[in-house]
Amino acid sequence: MTTMTHPATGFTLGDPYANPLSRTPTPEQAAAFFDGLILSASGWRGVFGADDDDLSETLEPSRLYVAARMAAVFADRLLETAPSAAAAPVVALGMDSRPSGPAIAEVALRVFLAKGLRVRCAFILAAPEIMAWARRSGALPVGHPDRIDAFCYVSASHNPPGHNGLKFGLADGGVLPAPEAGLLTSRLRDGACTAADIGAMAALCGSPSPKAVAAALSACTLEKRKAVSDYSLFMRETAADEGALDAQERELDALADAVRARGCGIVAEMNGSARSLSIDPDFLSALGATVRSVNDRPRAFAHRIVPEGASLDDCRRELEAAHAADPAFTLGYVPDCDGDRGNIVIWDDAAGAARPLEAQETYALALLSELAVGERHRLLAAARGPRDGSSPGPGPVAVGNDATSLRADAIALALGAEFRRAETGEANVVGLARRLRGEGHTVRILGEGSNGGVITHPAAVRDPLNTVTALLKLLCLRDSGGVAGPWKLWLERSGQADRYREDFSLADVVASLPAFVTTSVFEDRAALRVATRDHAALKAAYEAAFLRGWPDLARRLEPRYGILSWKAVASVGMVETELEGDFAASGSGGLKILMSDPGGSPAAFLWMRGSGTEPVFRVMADARGADPAVERLLLETHAAWVREADASCARAH
Repeated sequence: MTTMTHPATGFTLGDPYANPLSRTPTPEQAAAFFDGLILSASGWRGVFGADDDDLSETLEPSRLYVAARMAAVFADRLLETAPSAAAAPVVALGMDSRPSGPAIAEVALRVFLAKGLRVRCAFILAAPEIMAWARRSGALPVGHPDRIDAFCYVSASHNPPGHNGLKFGLADGGVLPAPEAGLLTSRLRDGACTAADIGAMAALCGSPSPKAVAAALSACTLEKRKAVSDYSLFMRETAADEGALDAQERELDALADAVRARGCGIVAEMNGSARSLSIDPDFLSALGATVRSVNDRPRAFAHRIVPEGASLDDCRRELEAAHAADPAFTLGYVPDCDGDRGNIVIWDDAAGAARPLEAQETYALALLSELAVGERHRLLAAARGPRDGSSPGPGPVAVGNDATSLRADAIALALGAEFRRAETGEANVVGLARRLRGEGHTVRILGEGSNGGVITHPAAVRDPLNTVTALLKLLCLRDSGGVAGPWKLWLERSGQADRYREDFSLADVVASLPAFVTTSVFEDRAALRVATRDHAALKAAYEAAFLRGWPDLARRLEPRYGILSWKAVASVGMVETELEGDFAASGSGGLKILMSDPGGSPAAFLWMRGSGTEPVFRVMADARGADPAVERLLLETHAAWVREADASCARAH
């Protein structure tokens, strides 16, 4: 037996002497699997197991072939764009905790080696961890033994455990920009599933020497230590919002002192994810928190991978038990499998129980915190006086996806910032933030409000540790240098100063947020199955249904908002555009119907977009106020119009 195992977990790494594609699929078998893939800017994924919930480590040849082709396309692109033919590109390779990960990673490793790339394999690590590793090591000079040029990560994020896939990025620490991802997707499709290509992938997988494969696999423990080191250093930089080490120490020491003074216990319910092998307990403890880790053995999935709804129940129960023993425990979080999302559970004194936050609430709290902390720093700097005669640059901007609640706009406005949106998809949001920074704006916080994903600059990927750190700042920082703490500053700016008290909780902060009721995109009622593949045609038919139905909907909403006006907005990539009556112009991007009250203030919106990572058409509604009946009316009407449009398209064909 030549199979190698991971020393810390006992999981299989691979067999250096056996070609995983010694048994090849037929072109028909390969095509049947390939045609079911979801290929988006966020990554390529599919059901690599026998079904959604398959926990097998063994994969069918059709799956291994497709994984090999994915790796080959990326390798060829790296070789094309390498600055020097003399220096082979170096790829960091890692995976989340799905059982199918090692089989896919071994195929990718073999293809990379066969193509002449150098590979640094770290086995299981969180997505933000491999990206921080790539970013910090990517800054090293060419030829440095620890330099990294790109990363390949095996994951299907929040999809069920039988799913898997690959996502790629470069040394900037983010996934590939949407245009580059689109180019690779075109190349992936071109020539796929032919007998010749299947044979070529099998040959690539079999060509590296057993010694080279074994060397890469056996180094995973060392590479994991390097990844942990880089991730820890990067998290310090991100949490402090400072590049210099002495400034980081000053900011983090102040935060840790504030956390210890208040007392804060955190439940980290890992659900067997990649974060169970990451830095979370050490990092949060260093910030002064007491941490209780639960379900922290990799692959021990205690519930669904997506951290929504019932998936937060374990954390809720654990937080209640921890709070009963120590009232300082008031916060918990649950990551998804690759650890780039982390939705939140809080203790609510008024309810006498723990409760989960909605994804939109989680994003809103992090947004409020980082904008308020940024404004606080600006006020402190202004109090010290200008250092030179330069004029201030453009104001701060926060960025979200097109399905982020209008609550975010209200928060940003109160704190002196602008809120901008991109089409749903991490690559689009990150791309817009980069563009805005290039224009001179400060963009500290971005993310996707619809899924609670928070990205804190200089990070270019969602990270629950950044979310939790933002909540610690919000909860624990107090007045300093004559400037209010973050929540007190928010209350003053939003006309709620009389709500402040020193012993406030996160539940109090949530209660102070602008009131909106928003559909969760992970509810069943938000995921429609439509027969129409041409989403531009579907939206054209929707336009007709909307125009017929709008007068009645506006009449029903008038008692609450007054006479409403509306406009249609398309979100395509990094650009939002107001449409002049042609809903189809939004193509496969996001389409929003934004409603405004007589004073011009946004009152509600309807939103739709075909998912880039799941075979569903997503719809949602966002309504100002606290009445869930308004959101239900909007969503039910909206979904009915989409179904009417789908039926109309079916009749037309």
